[in-house]
This record gives sequence, structure tokens and C-alpha cells, in this order.
Amino acid sequence: MDVVNQLVAQGQFRLLKLPLGFIKVLQWFFSIFAFSTCGSYSGMFRVSVECKNRTDSDLSIEVEFAYPFRLHQVYFDAPTCKSGDKERLFLVGDYSSSAEFFVTIGVFAFLYSMAAISIYVFFFDKYKENNKGPLIDLGVTGVFAFMWLVSSAAWAKGLSDVKTATDPDEVITLISACKSEETRCREVHDPVMSGLNTSVAFGFINLILWTGNLWFVFKETGIIAPFMRAPPPQDKPAAPEAYAQQGAYEQDPYASNQGGYQPEYNQQGYNQEASE
Repeated sequence: MDVVNQLVAQGQFRLLKLPLGFIKVLQWFFSIFAFSTCGSYSGMFRVSVECKNRTDSDLSIEVEFAYPFRLHQVYFDAPTCKSGDKERLFLVGDYSSSAEFFVTIGVFAFLYSMAAISIYVFFFDKYKENNKGPLIDLGVTGVFAFMWLVSSAAWAKGLSDVKTATDPDEVITLISACKSEETRCREVHDPVMSGLNTSVAFGFINLILWTGNLWFVFKETGIIAPFMRAPPPQDKPAAPEAYAQQGAYEQDPYASNQGGYQPEYNQQGYNQEASE
């Protein structure tokens, strides 16, 4: 207990307010929603088969399915509209690979985010030591960003196929009695897919978070530091001495003429009058 209290006292919780730590908290939070909304899903739909002979009809055929969506193992019994007999039918498709892959990435992302947050808070000095921690963090973050892209895209395609396979109108085409014009088949209840739609949205949100976090982890590696230094100040070149001396001694040419010879017109006119 003393060790725990000491770690809490020495923890650098201020890092959780910085982009590096804050985004890790968001990654931890959204990864929980991603794998939980997919992994905990269960749904159902109902169809009705109304035969010409009402005693053979079944107006509420309920079909349940759930994660990991091995629909080819989900079956239901439908009337044949012939002497009360029923046939066992199976849904089409196995979409467990994309669903399980998506959930697995979410669980591992949750665990890594939680471990990274603990290292940031309690062992950040060792994390920065020899620059190994940021480099490892950068590599793992890049791998998870790529995995979120692949898993989210795969699960989005898998979910589209699940919706098609569990569409009551598609399921009705599997029932042989519904091919007869005398039999009336219709859907009673559609499956609710809002939770699965949310899981895909959380998957792409995680992709954005992990991709954006690459920049902040990359800054911690110090690789870019030499390129971000300001250039050294450059001294202005001194003016040449010849130019300075020329400017010092240069005079206005018109100014020199003002002190030169100027004819005395009044004196010349006076001498002419005296000679006459």
C-alpha cells in the first residue's frame, strides 16, 4: 500500500492535460465503446407464414442471432403448409472473422492505451531515457493506426453483409412455402442494428485518434528537433570605407559656385559713365 501511495504522490498527472496524454485517454475511452458495442450485440427478427389452411400457419417465427455472427449456424423452423409439417432452415453466411478481428483490435488497443497512460504518469523519465520509449511508442501507435483502418473497413463490409443476411425479406425467400401464391409471408419485426452501426463509427473515430497521435509521439522522439531550431543571427555587412569617405567629402557643385567670381555689373556701368 505504501508503494501505491508513493507512486500516486510522484505521478505526473499534468501530462494527461497535454496532447500526448489527453489523446491516449481518448483512445482508451473510445476503444472500450468500439469492442463493447460489437462484442455484446444480440438481435432478433420475426416473420410470419400464413398458409391457406390456417392451422398450418405460424404468424410469429422468431430468429435470434448474436456476435460473432456465424449465421450459417442460426436456424429456425418454418411451416411447409402441408399437413402441419415444418422444415428447418439456416441463415446464410459466416461473418465471424471480420467481427472478431475488429473486437480483438479494440481489446488490444484498450490494453496498450491503459499501459501507456500508466507509463506517462508514473515512469515518464524512464520513458524519455535514451529515446527508446518514444520510438517504441511511435512504432506501436503506427501499427494500431493501420490495424484500425483495416479492421474498421473489414467490419463495415461485414456489417453490410450481416444486414443483408438478416433482412426478413431475404429470409422469406428461403422458405419454400412462401414460393406458393396461396401462402402469405411477411415480416413482423426488423432487427435493430443501431448498436452495430455505432461500433463502426467508433472504429473510424479510433482510426482518427491513433493517426493524429502519431505527430505528438513523433515530437517526443526528438528526431525533428534539429530541423526546428531557429537560424543563427546574421551580422549586417559594414559599409565600404570608400563609400563612407565619398559621402563625407562630397559637396554640392552649385554650392562651390556661390563662393566664386561674380561680375559686378553696377561697377562696370559706373566706369563707362565716367569715361564719357
